[in-house]
Amino acid sequence: MDTRFAHIDTWVFDLDETLYPPGASLFPQIETRMTRWIQDFLRVDAAEADRLRSQWWHDHGTSLAGLMADHGVAPEPFLEDVHDVDFGGLSPDPILAGLIDALPGRKIVFTNGTADYARNVLAARGLTGIWDAVHGVEHAGYVPKPQRAAYDRVFARDGLTPQRAAMFEDTARNLAVPHDLGMSTVHVAPARAEGAHVHHHTTDLSAFLRGILTPGLAILRP
Repeated sequence: MDTRFAHIDTWVFDLDETLYPPGASLFPQIETRMTRWIQDFLRVDAAEADRLRSQWWHDHGTSLAGLMADHGVAPEPFLEDVHDVDFGGLSPDPILAGLIDALPGRKIVFTNGTADYARNVLAARGLTGIWDAVHGVEHAGYVPKPQRAAYDRVFARDGLTPQRAAMFEDTARNLAVPHDLGMSTVHVAPARAEGAHVHHHTTDLSAFLRGILTPGLAILRP
């Protein structure tokens, strides 16, 4: 084990564009469905619906959180609709599955999507059977990352100790609270975000995990 991760006993992974490549066609489908849902619900044109979707994501963490705050929308119908997507663009990744499975300790998923949606993604990626828990936004009371309450609720539900946990995320702002809680943070994205809340960065999750498990065989960037 890389000594910087030797104290970790819980490994927390975001889902979308973290456990599958950002070039996959999945999240654009969700964004399109969200825009269409907002358009139908508010009776606005597509451009205005897309603007609102993006603004709510920026201000509230997710478009759903904005809809709930501004319009009192019930979360379940919205989430069921926007997650009704084609998973055919995802392919199994047995190497990633083996590396996650080899990590010592508990492995969990924590997503702003639903747990059912997460399980569909994991099945399409061949990443089932390796998780101790899958936590969706419903387990955070529909409060999304990066809001502190989301982490507090999910981590309390899971029973993890932040100082002995690492979090992997494609959205850098979602690592700010984990950093403040004492977690080790890994930004999984094409470009590294600036800020003290990003401890490590990688463009290749499998290579990074291999570097943790077998230092010297893969480059583990600081």
